Amino acid sequence: MGIAGGTGSGKTTVARSIYDRVGRNRIEWISHDSYYREFRDLDAAARAAINFDHPDSLESELLVQHLDRLASGEPVDVPVYDFTTHSRSDQTQRVEPRKIVIVEGILVLAEADVRKRIDIKLFVDTPPDIRFVRRLLRDTQARGRTLESVVQQYLSTVRPMHEEFVEPSKRYADLIIPEGGENRVALEAIISRMEHLLAL
Repeated sequence: MGIAGGTGSGKTTVARSIYDRVGRNRIEWISHDSYYREFRDLDAAARAAINFDHPDSLESELLVQHLDRLASGEPVDVPVYDFTTHSRSDQTQRVEPRKIVIVEGILVLAEADVRKRIDIKLFVDTPPDIRFVRRLLRDTQARGRTLESVVQQYLSTVRPMHEEFVEPSKRYADLIIPEGGENRVALEAIISRMEHLLAL
């Protein structure tokens, strides 16, 4: 299952709701954000200037390899990304093969090779003003960013990349979820479908 949508749309809330309700021992959850490329060799200013909303910033080819290995029954070690330093941690997260794997991220449906490996495609559709406020709160409270840096990044890369890559990927979705995690009707329908698939 792929869950896409703009930054702050509620993708993670949807993924967590499914993950918690269906059961962590029954499904796995991978964030596309874990696959940001390694920029450790760049200085802090150069790392901060990277366009993290462009597909080239993500090592999607590694995600594709991992999805293929999971599909063939092999576990994978997913990178752990540190957003405060814009670099990968030395740690990894072991993900086991399961009948259902959630892949969540803004560009999940925009990447053709990733999209080909997704059976159920969801797009979380939330108004831009709500998404911006959520991102602002998240980045200032959890990622150590300043108000000015969040606004600058939003105007220079987040918004343009959303319009170029994220929003157009909505056309590939099997189901569009307005308001994300607040849409209880959609969540109940998705969870019911997951339970059905796991019972087969």
